[in-house]
Amino acid sequence: MKKLLLILTTLLSFSALAQQKPVASPPAVVKQKVGDLEVMIKYAQPSVKGRLVFGTKEQKALVPFGEVWRTGANDATTIEFSKDVTIQGKTLAKGVYSLLTIPGATDWTIIFNNDSKMWGAYTYAAAKDALRVTAKASSESASTEMLTISVSTTGQVKIAWDKTSTSFYVK
Repeated sequence: MKKLLLILTTLLSFSALAQQKPVASPPAVVKQKVGDLEVMIKYAQPSVKGRLVFGTKEQKALVPFGEVWRTGANDATTIEFSKDVTIQGKTLAKGVYSLLTIPGATDWTIIFNNDSKMWGAYTYAAAKDALRVTAKASSESASTEMLTISVSTTGQVKIAWDKTSTSFYVK
């Protein structure tokens, strides 16, 4: 009887594991020290999957120019600073912020919002913005299938997806 119970339990376990599907937009975490500053970014990585990522509404782009984007998938992307920082020459207090963007063809608006618990950008309120800065958009020579956010030891935060990237500096 014990053997039968063990075999049945094993079969049910394998069956449950076989039904798990890969996550469409897997979670990612970036941690980097910039001098004595610690930067941590948590986000979900959507994939291009043959879609037009950045463009106009008329083009049916996944991320239309001029609209607030959660800069990832699922929950809003968060960025955490261990101490007060300077971004593009503007001061931002230490803490956790949602990192949202407004992509454009040539410039992006980078938004640090005090509501770090929102899902997507559906409840985004500009009144809760702690800081907004502008960054140049550039075309990549190679395509990045999955959204990738990186932080260098010099404080460059780079957001790259498809054939587009932007970056800003944290000091």
